[in-house]
Amino acid sequence: MRPEPKVGGGPFRPKQDRPNDGIPRPERLSQVPQYLGQVIGGFFKRLLYITQLVWETGPWILFFLIFVSLFNGFMPVFGSLISSRVLNELQAGFGQSVDRALFLASPIFAMLIVLFSYRIINAVLDRVKSATTRIAGERVVRHIRLKIMHKARKIDLAAYDSPAFYEKLENANREAGHRPIQTLSATLGLVSTMIGLISYIVILFRAPGMWWSALVIIAVSVPSAIITFTYRHKNVRYMRWRSKERRQMDYYSGLMVNKDMVKELRLYDLSDTFIDRYDDAFERYYKGMRRLIIGEGAWHVGIALLSSVVNCVFFAMIAYRVFTGEIMIGDYSLLTGALTSIAGNVSTLISSSSTVYEGTLFIDNLMTFMDYEQTIAPRIATPLKVRHGEPHTIVFEHVSFRYPGTERDVLKDINMTLVPGESLVLVGLNGAGKTTLLKLLTRLYDPTEGRILLDGQDLRDYDVQDLYRMFGIIFQDFGKYAESAGENIHFGNIHKMAQTQELHEAAEASGAAEFIEAFPQGYATPLMRIFEQDGIELSGGQWQKLAISRAFYSDCDVLILDEPTAALDALAEQEIYNQFDRLRRGKTTIFVSHRLSSATMASKIVVLEYGRIIEEGNHRALMDRQGRYYELFSTQAKRYREDI
Repeated sequence: MRPEPKVGGGPFRPKQDRPNDGIPRPERLSQVPQYLGQVIGGFFKRLLYITQLVWETGPWILFFLIFVSLFNGFMPVFGSLISSRVLNELQAGFGQSVDRALFLASPIFAMLIVLFSYRIINAVLDRVKSATTRIAGERVVRHIRLKIMHKARKIDLAAYDSPAFYEKLENANREAGHRPIQTLSATLGLVSTMIGLISYIVILFRAPGMWWSALVIIAVSVPSAIITFTYRHKNVRYMRWRSKERRQMDYYSGLMVNKDMVKELRLYDLSDTFIDRYDDAFERYYKGMRRLIIGEGAWHVGIALLSSVVNCVFFAMIAYRVFTGEIMIGDYSLLTGALTSIAGNVSTLISSSSTVYEGTLFIDNLMTFMDYEQTIAPRIATPLKVRHGEPHTIVFEHVSFRYPGTERDVLKDINMTLVPGESLVLVGLNGAGKTTLLKLLTRLYDPTEGRILLDGQDLRDYDVQDLYRMFGIIFQDFGKYAESAGENIHFGNIHKMAQTQELHEAAEASGAAEFIEAFPQGYATPLMRIFEQDGIELSGGQWQKLAISRAFYSDCDVLILDEPTAALDALAEQEIYNQFDRLRRGKTTIFVSHRLSSATMASKIVVLEYGRIIEEGNHRALMDRQGRYYELFSTQAKRYREDI
C-alpha cells in the first residue's frame, strides 16, 4: 500500500511524499518565484485552451457568455440604486396628503415603474441565460467528446497497456465534458463580480466617513481567499495521487452492474467480495479527503465568524447615522447592501477563482491526452500504398518484441517468410507469443528489434489505414456490437456499400445464416438487449460465427483467424474449415488454433515456445521429425480417442 500523502504543511515537502502534477516543487526559497511563474503561466495556458475549445464549438457561445457577465455585473448595482432612490422618495413624502393623480405623476411612481421593469427584465433574462447556458453546455460536451473519440482512434495500442494512460483517459472522459463551460462561465463570472465589487466600493467611498469600511471588508476576506486556493490545490493533487483508488471504485461498482458478469458473480458468490473491495478502496480514498474537507471547513468557520462580527459593527454604525438623521432610510438600504454585496462579491470572487483554478488543473488531463503523440505512423513523408487484390510476400527478419514497461521479450529473434497464397498455422501453448506475432504483423505494435517486410518494403513505410484494410482478422476477444446482425457482418468492411447478397454469402460461409434467418427481423434484428427491448442475446458460438462472417465479408488479401472456432462444436468447426479451403484461394491465410486437427490442412506450421520458433514445416514433415509438434498432436489425438 502506498504511503498516505500529507494534507497539511507548505510546499516544501519531501519529494517522495508529493503527488506529481507536472510542476517541480521548489526546494529553496530562491526557487519560489520560478515556481509561481510556472503555476501562473500554466494557469493562463490552460484557460486559453478552454476558451479555444468553446470558440471551436461555436463563437456565439463565447459572445453570449461575455454579454451575460457584463449584464450580471451592472444590473445588481443598478437595482440597488433604484431601490435606495424609491425608499428615499417614500421617506420624503411620508405623511403628506396626495391624491391618486398627483401620485401617478410623482417621481416615486416613475421610480417604481423603473424598479418593476428592472425586475421583470432581470427575471426574463435570468431564465433565458439559464436555458442558453444549458444548450451551450451540451454543445461543448459534444465537441469535446468528439475530440476525445477522434484522438482515441489514432492512439497506439501500446498506450492501452499503460495504467498511467488509463488514468489520463479516465480523467479526460470524466472531467472534460462539463469542466470547460463551467470553468469559462466562472472566469467570465469573475468579470461580473469585479464590476459589482468596484461599483459598490465607489458607492461607499462617496458616502461620508464610510470609505474605510470597504477596505476592512476586503481585508477580512483575504485569509478566506488564501485558504480556498490552498485547499483547492491540495484537493486536485490528492485526487491525482489517489487516482488508482478512484479507478478501483469505478471498476468494482461497474462489475456489480455488468450484465455479462452477473451470472458468474452470483454462482461463485463473489458479490460480497467485490462490494468489500469497493468499500476498502473508498475508505483509503476517503480518509485523506475527509481530512482535507474538515481542515478547510474549520478555517472557513473561523473566518466567517470574524466577517460576521465586522459586518454587525458596520451595520450598527450606519443605523446610528439614520437614527440621528444624518442619512435617510434609502441610504441605509444602499450602504448596508453595499457592505453585504462587497463581502458577498469578495466571497464569490474567491470561490469562482478557486473553481477556475481547479477547473484549469483538471482540464490539464484533457490537454495531456490530446498531446499524446502517435508512434504507429509511416516513417516516410510519402507513405507507400498496399497493392490490394494482389498476392503478397511477408518476411520477419530477426523480430523481437517486449510490451512497453516490461523487461521480458515476448518474441525473440523471429525469422519467417510467408509466400503468396500460403496457409500458415501457428501452434504453441498459451503465452507462446502467437497473438503477439499477429499484432506485429498487422502493425498494432512495432517490433522492439528487427523488421517486418511486406513485398520487400518495411511495414513501417506503408500508410497505416491502407495497411489495415489488407487484413481480415478475428482476434480471440472479437467485437460484439449492440447493432443489427447485418451491421455486425458489414463492419468487416465498412468502406464498401452493404450488399444484401454479399452479407448473406458471408453468413452462409460461417454458418451464421441458419440462426440469423430464424430471427423475427432476420438480418435487421438488433443484437444484445442494451438499447432495444426486442434485442437478441447470442450464445458464444453464435457470436463467433458472426465474427467469422465479418472476416469473410472483408475484401482482404490476408485472412487472420486467432482461435476462430474455439466456441464451436466439431461439426461446425469442420464446416468452417471447408469454407476456408474455398475462400482462401489467392489469399494468404494465418490462423491460430489449439485443435491441431485443423493444422493438417495448412501448407506451413510454425511451432512457438517461449517466444521462439522451435519447429517449422508441414504436418507430415513435423510428424516425421517427432519433435514438439508431434508430441502436442499425438497427445491431443490420444485424448480424442480415449473420449470416444
